[in-house]
Amino acid sequence: MARDLPPRTERRRLTHVDRSGRPRMVDVSDKPSTARRAVAEALVAVSAETMSMVIDGGGAKGDVLGVAELAGVMGGKRTSELIPLCHPLALTDLVVAVTPDRVAGVLRVRAEAATTGPTGVEMEALTAASVAALTIYDMVKGVERGVEIRGVRLISKTGGKSGEWHRPVDADGAREPDRRRQPPEREGMTGDGPPARTALVLTASDRSAAGTRDDTSGAVLADRLTALGFVVERAVVADERADIEQALRDASDRHPLIVTTGGTGLAPRDVTPQATRAVIDFEVPGLAEAIRADGRARTPLADLSRAVVGVRGRSLIVNTPGSPRGAAESLEAIVAVLDHALETLAGPYDHGDGGATAAARAPLDPHGDAPGDSTEDQHAFGRPVPPIADSGPEDGA
Repeated sequence: MARDLPPRTERRRLTHVDRSGRPRMVDVSDKPSTARRAVAEALVAVSAETMSMVIDGGGAKGDVLGVAELAGVMGGKRTSELIPLCHPLALTDLVVAVTPDRVAGVLRVRAEAATTGPTGVEMEALTAASVAALTIYDMVKGVERGVEIRGVRLISKTGGKSGEWHRPVDADGAREPDRRRQPPEREGMTGDGPPARTALVLTASDRSAAGTRDDTSGAVLADRLTALGFVVERAVVADERADIEQALRDASDRHPLIVTTGGTGLAPRDVTPQATRAVIDFEVPGLAEAIRADGRARTPLADLSRAVVGVRGRSLIVNTPGSPRGAAESLEAIVAVLDHALETLAGPYDHGDGGATAAARAPLDPHGDAPGDSTEDQHAFGRPVPPIADSGPEDGA
């Protein structure tokens, strides 16, 4: 049956087809490099028996979930070899997770890809999800031929000229989970577990506050923090020191992590570092220098950043630049130590009694003799610290 197409003037021209109808690769030479991220999913419907076999790891070919996730990563990295007109991309992140959903009778494949470049990573995410789903079929076809792959689709994308896109409400009224507000679910998670970590992404920008510029940097940071398991709140304020200070004070009562973007340069209205210093109890200069050192490897202009990292109460406040790429790279520079920093701030602390008990329970340098003080504990000498046997409750416990 022929489709009723809109008049030609109402149709958008396909970017991979030239005016004569011939396929072509889109020229992105003049497009700026920006931080980009995309999430895709696929559903693999299986029987209850197959679901149990997958979860128990009893398949003839081994660990279905692990092999599928690894295959998805491998497939995503080779997207340009599989899809003729895709550009080869230098991926900065590619994560594939397969989560069993017994209620729905499906294995949910979720693929998240990221890059910093002139074109998006939607195809890399979709390819990774597709290859992972096909691998699941290959792993279980010996016990169930009727496995069905369905719902391969893009969930969200950020970055680039078109900005953010999130899949709207489905026809049945169900909406895809908002990744800025809830962490990804895993098999076996219940409401009785530890509370989810929360974070605020605070954008300081006159234009974003006025609504004349999209808050792309805030979106990039929120996506990365969500991928790290945070429930993310976002806020935008103008480049007014009093407004930034108040936002930081309010957020520190609710969130263990606050990441700001914007206002770290040398312009008169770049006041985020001043506002941060006004509200923090102390600075964490090592993290600020780690951010600058990472940026310095890319551009000498990183030395012009006045970004501050500090602590207010039990909250860590991190300044990042206002550009999407700079913000993403700054956060990535401290991801490796972020968990430990937040765990340390959350307590409990071993300094309360100031006596022998604290010293006895202090972590040991695995390559030395002395108990580690708080600095040694945080650095852990670059190696895992062996567990210390519990000697009983501390004084005052």
